[in-house]
Amino acid sequence: MSFKEKIDSERLPAHIAIIMDGNGRWAKERGYDRVYGHQHGVISVRECSEGAAEIGIKYLTLYAFSTENWNRSKEEVDALMELLIDTIEKETPTLNKNNIRLLAIGDLERLPEGAKAKLNRCMLETSSNDRMSLVLALSYSSRWEITNAVTQIAERVKAGNLNPEDITDELITQNLTTKNIPDPDLMIRTSGEIRISNFLLWQLAYSELYFTETHWPDFRKENLYEAIVEYQKRERRFGK
Repeated sequence: MSFKEKIDSERLPAHIAIIMDGNGRWAKERGYDRVYGHQHGVISVRECSEGAAEIGIKYLTLYAFSTENWNRSKEEVDALMELLIDTIEKETPTLNKNNIRLLAIGDLERLPEGAKAKLNRCMLETSSNDRMSLVLALSYSSRWEITNAVTQIAERVKAGNLNPEDITDELITQNLTTKNIPDPDLMIRTSGEIRISNFLLWQLAYSELYFTETHWPDFRKENLYEAIVEYQKRERRFGK
């Protein structure tokens, strides 16, 4: 029996978040540079997006580029940005065909103008799709996001429009870039690393975490379904 057949369709996670790790190691093991791994990782993005939509997942968030990634070599960053632009442009018809909406979170103003323009165009062209939302975390880090939210709230306090005692969990949540997106039920990290790496720290408070040795370029639908089957074995208590 395949992992897909083992999934209980009545107990699906509404939102899955993935740290797509291992592109560089996968490429190195094959004697290629890191960019080769990123290129092959695009296949996994397509597989997992389609696989998630097929079984009824409503939100899939992919950690595509962190604020720390800007510190990588110019050659790698430039290649990643070019890959991002090409992929967004090529995949827009596929997203529409599969009724998938594209969203993005992060410090998007730091993106090159060309990448930002094509990203905005793809989000606009897919905005009416409602089968699943594919969320790309680009130029994203959770500490940046939380700091940005706190700054916005502090400005309201400074202007006299908000009392400090009125600051709540919900108010902070509404000032995050994910304000219209439910918290992840399941977070998956590939390639064997067992850490969260500054990803959705606020939102992952009660998420189930799943770690796999599989490098991202080898991660396919069945790997995703295996993680969901494991998720469904767990009892979620939310601190109770």
